[in-house]
Amino acid sequence: MGDVADKLAYFQAITGLDDPDLCTEILSAHGWDLEKAISSFTSISNSSDEPTAASSSSNSNAQEAAVVLPATAAWTGGAPGLAWKVVTLPFSIISRSLGLVSGAIGLGMWAASGVLSYSLGMIGLNSGRVGDSSTTTPLVSVSAAVSEAMDFVARFERDFGRTRPNFVAEGFMDALQRSRHAFKLLFVYLHSPDHPDTPVFCDRTLCNEALAAFINENFVAWGGSIRASEGFKMSNSLKASRFPFCAVVMAATNQRIALLQQIEGPQSPEEMINILQRVLEESAPVLVSARLDAEERRNTVRLREEQDAAYRAALEADQARERQRREEQERLEREAAEAERKRKEEEEARERAALEAAEKEAALAKLRQEKALSLGAEPEKGTDVTQVLVRFPAGDRKERRFHSTATIQSLYDYVDSLGCLEMGSYCLVSNFPRTVYGPEKLSLSLKEAGLHPQASLFVELNS
Repeated sequence: MGDVADKLAYFQAITGLDDPDLCTEILSAHGWDLEKAISSFTSISNSSDEPTAASSSSNSNAQEAAVVLPATAAWTGGAPGLAWKVVTLPFSIISRSLGLVSGAIGLGMWAASGVLSYSLGMIGLNSGRVGDSSTTTPLVSVSAAVSEAMDFVARFERDFGRTRPNFVAEGFMDALQRSRHAFKLLFVYLHSPDHPDTPVFCDRTLCNEALAAFINENFVAWGGSIRASEGFKMSNSLKASRFPFCAVVMAATNQRIALLQQIEGPQSPEEMINILQRVLEESAPVLVSARLDAEERRNTVRLREEQDAAYRAALEADQARERQRREEQERLEREAAEAERKRKEEEEARERAALEAAEKEAALAKLRQEKALSLGAEPEKGTDVTQVLVRFPAGDRKERRFHSTATIQSLYDYVDSLGCLEMGSYCLVSNFPRTVYGPEKLSLSLKEAGLHPQASLFVELNS
């Protein structure tokens, strides 16, 4: 509430006072502090109407705070009525809220329609202001609230079946937050296991297929047992005096929640649907407006994001083109450098290979020469001389005489010295019978190997 006119209109909507001059005097007396003015006005009303509640409120501590609420519509079978009342909402339920209702739905229209509003700011949600030294330890942690909710849902489904409202398995404030994000009202059911009307109400009403489908389609549903901590606290806060107890609440601005309808006592499925349908019709303008406002905000944000994205895209395109130009230039330079490097490497490799080949050929020539020298002069024919004929794969023939005491190795040295074959790439073989003169026979003399006085061998290349 930024200006005087807004504060005055809001104060009139909350208190129900029609006299603008009286409202102006009350606000002025409290320095135009809206919360102080409302608190003072309602505490006076409460002390005159409910002395017991006022006495109890004076003894409240940091665990809970009294909250004055405007009119509420209570349905017990007759027509809805309006009444001022003080409701105590436990701080432990609110303190774990995830920043609830940070400006989504207006409260003024609900106040004008007879809506019960809970001022969360008055009960400690924003107690972290400078100068406020009071601290409160929450009675129900988030995990405990969730555990209670999960236990309630499991027990309810076990006792009454799967055709039921889809109660969310989370704490009350989280369920309220969920309903705000979904732009739906929150259907609240407080379960009293010991009440005689509870089993029939749950089985025939809440689990009625038509009612369950209606609630699931139009509401976020939360339930809690009054035997559990959070359910018990909500029962006290909503002053549930008769069971079965149902309520419809919604999130509102300025850290408040609004009670739109409470339903006490047994109801038929048709009666429940009629009541809830009426609440939906009355709240539809606010929900639609909130949805449209949110959509407009999303569109504005999306438009801004699209504009920013277009600018970033154009900037990135320019940067990409410049980067591509630099990268292309660097690529060409790298390719040229790489081509030059490869050319040099290939040239060096060719030179190295030629040198190695020349060295290898020189070594082989030297080795062949050494082998030829090792054979000595070819002996003349004689009784101790062996005549050896060697056939090559290409059909060539070479013939030489050896001393009968010469070894098989001498035959290999002779073939190697001719330079026709690569050393070590062949074997000498005789036929009839076939004999391979391999490494194990190199030390045998020709006579010992049975090749004296003459032998015919052929060269068999290794595979």
